Amino acid sequence: MATVKKTASSAVKEFTFHWKGKDRTGKAISGEMRASGEAVVKNTLRRQGVNVVSIKKVRMRGGSKITETDIAMFTRQLATMLKSGVPLLTSFDIVAKGHANPSVTKLLTEIKTDIETGSSLTQAFRKHPLQFDTLYCNLVQAGEQAGILDALLARLATYKEKILAVKKKIKSAMFYPTAIIVAAFIITAVIMIFVIPAFKDLFSSFGADLPAPTLFVMAISDFFVSYWYIIFGGIFGGVWLFMNAWQRSEAMQIFMDRLILKLPVFGQIVKNATIARWTRTLSTMFAAGVPLVESLESVGGAAGNYIYKMATKKIQSEVSTGTSLTVAMQNANVFPNMVMQMTSIGEESGSLDAMLSKVADYYEEEVDNAVEALSSLMEPVIMVVLGTLIGGLVIAMYLPIFKMGAAVGG
Repeated sequence: MATVKKTASSAVKEFTFHWKGKDRTGKAISGEMRASGEAVVKNTLRRQGVNVVSIKKVRMRGGSKITETDIAMFTRQLATMLKSGVPLLTSFDIVAKGHANPSVTKLLTEIKTDIETGSSLTQAFRKHPLQFDTLYCNLVQAGEQAGILDALLARLATYKEKILAVKKKIKSAMFYPTAIIVAAFIITAVIMIFVIPAFKDLFSSFGADLPAPTLFVMAISDFFVSYWYIIFGGIFGGVWLFMNAWQRSEAMQIFMDRLILKLPVFGQIVKNATIARWTRTLSTMFAAGVPLVESLESVGGAAGNYIYKMATKKIQSEVSTGTSLTVAMQNANVFPNMVMQMTSIGEESGSLDAMLSKVADYYEEEVDNAVEALSSLMEPVIMVVLGTLIGGLVIAMYLPIFKMGAAVGG
């Protein structure tokens, strides 16, 4: 019966209320509280000795989605304020009111209210798993227990900033060729649907035989004009279905994770980024005092690739039975020799977190260099491809004119 009551109460929708009142000395005070209604707020404040003057329901404006960048920025701000001696609740107030995204303001207000009602910071964060994952909460818990919350938050902010920097590099490497391909398709479609039909009308008035390349291009143009809605619908629908399957289907995610690592050039960049994320996560967790086996639990989820996630589970299983981390990593067969050598030195010298951090620095720099090299390489390749495509279409349509000019000149 008790379980039923608890479930029912937890399902009650709560709102944020801003209240004003006076304390026992007559001093004006105010604050915010989450509750199911005004009556609950009034009764709670009265039990606390507050003479309530007014209670207003806070209407939260709709905001954009909370991103990893928002969480990284919040973590850095909170760490800086705590290090400067600003109380925790005051820090939440300052960050919440100063944030441009109303969704973040709402999130921080809810967390602050939970803390005010007796929850620890870790418990308050765990109520929002979409924004604060297990790794984040475990590090905050370690900081609370050890009394070094400001230091752990600073380390966590640095970790998130570095991981985000690597992700941005990967996205920039993907964005440039993707944007060019989309632009090339749009330009080609415009030429096929609008430009070539005009040439076709012109050539039909000549009554002369057309070269094979011109006839081929005109046939493609006729197909575009007749079935443009099928072409565009098929492409955009196919891309949407593919992306949706990639996000929702575990089998598709596994297939794509395996495929991406095997791609030439780009696969190596993704592999280096994954190793950087893996070592950076383990270094951060281990430096925070989280046991190695427990740290590996979070590392697997943060790896971002199925191959490394499965390898991490295998490593965790072997480490839990007494195998050294270096040997377990060798058995997983997914890490380069340099990573295992640095890990071995770290284990022997008792500075595993520092060595793993250096490995992460190295692979993050490798990603930076590879992305810059790839961008430099892609520019001339894309120019050649676009020049060949557009130039080929132009030449095919001007061939009859050249042919007629040569005949007239002869």
